[in-house]
Amino acid sequence: KLHALDVQLYNNGGCKFDLTGPVLDRALFHVDNCYYWPNFHSVGTPCKTSQPPHTAFRGFGGPQGMVVTEHIMDHLALACNVPGDQLRRDNMYTLDDATPFGMRFGLSFTGKWNVPSMWDRIHAELDVPGRRAAAAEFNKNNKWKKRGVSLLPTKFGIAFTAKFMNQGGALVHLYTDGTVLVSHGGTEMGQGLHTKVCQVAAQAFGIPLDDVYVDDSSTDKVANTLPSAASMSTDLYGMATLDACRQILKRLQPIKDSLPPGSTLKEVAKKGFFERVDMSAHGFFAVDDDRCGYDWAKDAPEGYPADLPENSWKGHPFNYFTQGVALAEVEIDVLTGDHKTLFADVLVDVGSSINPAIDIGQIEGAFVQGMGWSTMEEIVYADDDHTWIRPRAKMFTTGPGTYKIPAFNDVPERFDVSLLEDAENPFAVHSSKAIGEPPFFLGCSVFFAIKDAVAAARRGREEEGLSSADDNAIGDYFEFRLPATSERIRMACGDAISSECISSVGGLASSFQPKGSV
Repeated sequence: KLHALDVQLYNNGGCKFDLTGPVLDRALFHVDNCYYWPNFHSVGTPCKTSQPPHTAFRGFGGPQGMVVTEHIMDHLALACNVPGDQLRRDNMYTLDDATPFGMRFGLSFTGKWNVPSMWDRIHAELDVPGRRAAAAEFNKNNKWKKRGVSLLPTKFGIAFTAKFMNQGGALVHLYTDGTVLVSHGGTEMGQGLHTKVCQVAAQAFGIPLDDVYVDDSSTDKVANTLPSAASMSTDLYGMATLDACRQILKRLQPIKDSLPPGSTLKEVAKKGFFERVDMSAHGFFAVDDDRCGYDWAKDAPEGYPADLPENSWKGHPFNYFTQGVALAEVEIDVLTGDHKTLFADVLVDVGSSINPAIDIGQIEGAFVQGMGWSTMEEIVYADDDHTWIRPRAKMFTTGPGTYKIPAFNDVPERFDVSLLEDAENPFAVHSSKAIGEPPFFLGCSVFFAIKDAVAAARRGREEEGLSSADDNAIGDYFEFRLPATSERIRMACGDAISSECISSVGGLASSFQPKGSV
């Protein structure tokens, strides 16, 4: 069992603070990932450097915190000589546990805690032990190709960590022809927000989706809007739209009652107009005060109940958790460092999905983006390791010639995505869950599968009697940093060629880091 975690996170914010603080907050909130640490201490330090200002990316610090934890779990599993899957499963949160920031699990607190059962389902249905055995057999029979398998869980907290931002508004108009126009404070950027909001309105009025329209987001329709971020947009603007629809329906109820049963919305609206009923409404939604906001500096009040979790007096940073598990299998080329993802299976708890097609698309996109972030999207600056770039702190990887993102051939050869069934969420619109950022970290399962394949290559070299470039055996722990570029994969495999190269520059095989694949 895990006993304690003492971790310090350093956040390179560049030369301006920008969103460094909130990003670091979310990293600290997620550095526990899905595991219970009985003794936990974490400190986050924002760092001002000479680099250009750094800003937020999908996940907003959460994936960075979780990837630290998974590195730790890998190292612990190796040091304790226990399977990584077993170590992870045996230390997952239960309903009796609380997070380091005081949040409990269970229906009345954060909704259902599904990660352990999702893990067990993937582990059994996809025969993870069998896949690992097959990969081991493949590795035994292939010198220059190695395969690796990784199974990772995630939980992603849904809410703005700044309490005032957990609010949203919408304006709904019902016209006499039975059509509906919705304006809301969110920004559509391809994530399907407009479609989901239209579905909420269509369901509320009982009309076809084609009869609902969305106007451009504008502050002359909905004032004092907030950024469309933190995966909160459907939660906020879907609920605000539903609130506005309910106001209109409540005003029209006497009209509806006066008409024959089965009257259409068009007939109700037309009579409501002549009866001078207001068929426009401004809806508003704010997450409950006791379900958002966290005061890091707040001390425990005098007489605070001793049976409540540590730090729970500081607040409730998240409304609920979106949860998921992913399995990835990869194959690496030991000679070139190239890799391909043979298989990926992702299971995500999105509550009762408003639009499964959109949610599956978001999961696919987030997974591939997370895969790219963790395997190829290396950022290179002018520094002590890259003196050939001038001036100091200049970013070198500024375009497609040097900064690589996933392409069509990087998509897993077999890619399965499933939504968890019977997973209603009582804390969001129509029992759904946010989906934008949570699956991003699951793409890191490809990174850890690559790490597993590299470890197999190193063990193979050790079995052949090759010595390492330092006192550690090749099969022991080795430092493998993210992203897993081709250069890093190649140089970490521990064969005679890479060992000789590392020795020639005075490096150590267990910690050598290439200086850039560009």
